[in-house]
Amino acid sequence: MRVVSGIQPTGNLHLGNYLGAIKQWVAMQDQVTADGGDCLFFLADLHALTQPVVPAELANATIEMAAALIACGIDPDRSILFNQARVPAHSELAWILNGTARMGWLNRMTQWKDKAGRDGSSQSVGYFGYPVLQAADVLLYKASHVPVGEDQKQHLELARDIATKFNLDFGVDLFPLPAPLISAAAPRIMSLRDGTAKMSKSDPSDMARINLIDSDDVIAQKCRKARTDADPLPDTIGALADRAEARNLVTIYAALADRTPDSVLADFAGQGFGAFKPALADLTIATLGPIRHRLTGLLSDRPAVSDALIKGASRASALAAPTLAAAQRAIGLQI
Repeated sequence: MRVVSGIQPTGNLHLGNYLGAIKQWVAMQDQVTADGGDCLFFLADLHALTQPVVPAELANATIEMAAALIACGIDPDRSILFNQARVPAHSELAWILNGTARMGWLNRMTQWKDKAGRDGSSQSVGYFGYPVLQAADVLLYKASHVPVGEDQKQHLELARDIATKFNLDFGVDLFPLPAPLISAAAPRIMSLRDGTAKMSKSDPSDMARINLIDSDDVIAQKCRKARTDADPLPDTIGALADRAEARNLVTIYAALADRTPDSVLADFAGQGFGAFKPALADLTIATLGPIRHRLTGLLSDRPAVSDALIKGASRASALAAPTLAAAQRAIGLQI
């Protein structure tokens, strides 16, 4: 089993990033490597170029994201952790696959149609074509599985279409078809100020999110001031269908505790948020405190984090080279 996944280096990670993606990565790492498989996790700095960037900010965000992943439990000795740009084979294979991908396939991508319907003509060519780079990201390593959210399933289907067409066009059996890994346990974490909006670093209110670097006091304050309602908690999550903020806090507690929302509510049914919020704050602090401590230490030695990415890129390049060479031979680029 070989799992490949990437994340854009956005910086300033928050609780939603941790519970929605990174915690799942750590669990995959522990399971896959224990069974003798490989996990490759990369910082998608090339994908970041599809939108305007400030060079210094991108460089800093890449180091900070890598440090955050390590602090959360991604082990560079067990997994292969690297930034995409350090492995040129990603770009080289993407260009080759551009000859296989069809314009019609890319035009059907939901994210592109959303953009094109408003301001598609002002977007970069990279924004239109980045799903081909995504395909190269996973096909380069002959990934067996790719962790995806519901919003990325279409892009993985495109990767499978590209792999199938390339194999047929050139009479090779080079690219296996990667399967999606969709974790039912990955929760959708919403804003602490609006239970109908995702927790986001771009929210103008810092009170809407819990950052991985927040102090214990700040976490407690944000939990205490999180928007809720006056009704007591029920005994099933279904009863919170119309109480978005309450449902969100219960979801966060359950995800942090590795429990089901219904089991959490069994402990708090009939109680108000005066009892629930302090318990949520204590659990959040207990989880994020050690992560913050490790992250602070890692960011005090950024060259060491960079060295870890360089070593990971060397390992990734060794895995990528045979696949790229085989693709080049298949299309006549190596005589």
